[in-house]
Amino acid sequence: MFGANGRGDGVGEATRRGLYGSPIEGLRIDVAGAEQLSPLVPGAEALDGLAEGSLGGLVMVAPPGTVERRHAVALGLRALAPGAPFTILASKDKGGSRLGDELDAFGCRFEETGKRHHRICSGLRPEAPVGLDAAVAAGAPRLVEALGLWSQPGIFSWDRLDPGSALLIETLPALSGRGADFGCGIGVLSHAALASPKVKGLTLIDIDRRAVEAATRNVGDARATVRWADLRTGPQGLANLDFVVMNPPFHQGGIEDQGLGQGFVATAAKALRRGGALWLTANRHLPYEGVLKPLFGRVEVRAEARGFKVFEART
Repeated sequence: MFGANGRGDGVGEATRRGLYGSPIEGLRIDVAGAEQLSPLVPGAEALDGLAEGSLGGLVMVAPPGTVERRHAVALGLRALAPGAPFTILASKDKGGSRLGDELDAFGCRFEETGKRHHRICSGLRPEAPVGLDAAVAAGAPRLVEALGLWSQPGIFSWDRLDPGSALLIETLPALSGRGADFGCGIGVLSHAALASPKVKGLTLIDIDRRAVEAATRNVGDARATVRWADLRTGPQGLANLDFVVMNPPFHQGGIEDQGLGQGFVATAAKALRRGGALWLTANRHLPYEGVLKPLFGRVEVRAEARGFKVFEART
């Protein structure tokens, strides 16, 4: 199945190796020298911007959502040179059980193995894969008419207004001064914040390049700045803010991780001025009171409905 050095004969001059996603601990998949292509890694090159046949190899940790996964795999196959090797894997309960069938439908031949609750498919890019254009189109950015906003499969709540954000929008007072939207998504909360003419500036930050690109299209306001960054590493230079709004994430790769939202709260506390306000919406079952109270002088529940709470916390 594999040619010399794991390659087929059609790779030619394509020597770049791509990596999509974070390597899974314990799987020992060689990613040395590979260039990151995931939209969830700030600064990474966009997979959909690569020329067809420009990659000489690809390792992909496939996303959990079906449409998003088929879109990413199709983009990867399109970027690979014919005969170039690929290794694509996914957790068994996050698309791994369907991964082989999806690759088969694209016309790929591969070996499939299992390890550490993952399905791992390794093979060579076929000369003429089938169905790539349809899969790319199905997962591409589009205007969601129900929202009147641009979005894309794979972004949180990509085609609907999630109830937590809806409750926060209903509860927000008219904000003022300089603020930020942490984990901005496609810009839903930012629209609500910018409805107040007293807001002088708003920085939108998200770790997902697709969300950043959508928010840039959706929030056409001169007071807004959109940034692709990882808030887990700190407040990204923001300081003395009057307010922060957020619907913090609590899943990573489809697995619940309450530490994500807790990190957002800690970062907000560092970015706010004395007396500044954090407006946060979260699932009722998440223990945010215990996270907020050590960091803020006053914490109040401003709304509770439909399984969500809205907190106002002041430094």
